[in-house]
Amino acid sequence: MKINIAIDGPSAAGKSTIADLLAARHGYIHLDTGAMYRCTAYKALQEGIALDDEEALGRMLQETKMKQTPDHRFFLDGQDVSEAIRHEEISRAASQVSRFAGVRRDLVKRQQEMASEKGYILDGRDIGTVVLPDAEVKIFLTASVQARARRRYEQDKEKGILTQTLEEVEHDIARRDDQDIHRQNSPLRAAADAVVIDTSDLSIPEVVERIDSYVQPWLKKGEQTHE
Repeated sequence: MKINIAIDGPSAAGKSTIADLLAARHGYIHLDTGAMYRCTAYKALQEGIALDDEEALGRMLQETKMKQTPDHRFFLDGQDVSEAIRHEEISRAASQVSRFAGVRRDLVKRQQEMASEKGYILDGRDIGTVVLPDAEVKIFLTASVQARARRRYEQDKEKGILTQTLEEVEHDIARRDDQDIHRQNSPLRAAADAVVIDTSDLSIPEVVERIDSYVQPWLKKGEQTHE
């Protein structure tokens, strides 16, 4: 029996990295929901659509195709935008477009349809509360702003896309936290039944093992059901 795993948390908490490792461990599919909002923001900027024009964004999405390949490449209307959507400018724009109910309805519907077959790991900011409220395992990853800023800074530096100082990255993360927490539609918050894990002082392998300790009982339950 396969289950669905929901991983929520603020920007740069390590959600995507952890989800990738868990997916590889269990043969699951990691659906990067954040990349879908980044694609929306990227296309809007490319087409000159105002990020605060909900109606125009909705019309754009009706004519938009998104695809994630097994090797975690993201295609937008047939174009590989895997690297293009990872810049900080797109990250900030994604936070803006994600405020709108119409945008969220469109993308949440796509995400729910994909995960309906089970065996998915979704990460984002409203997975356990809105997208997959019936997920068997719900995790809320968090970390201090300082720890997350350091991770994002080193990550961008390693990828060769560093355009900000560490202080600027920290400021952006704090500002995005405020936007995500206080937005009207699907604000960032832990589901009532989510396990909260502070990753500030944990290594990636330690976080993976911690989450896996909550996954294993469900997998064993499935094995017993099929015996």
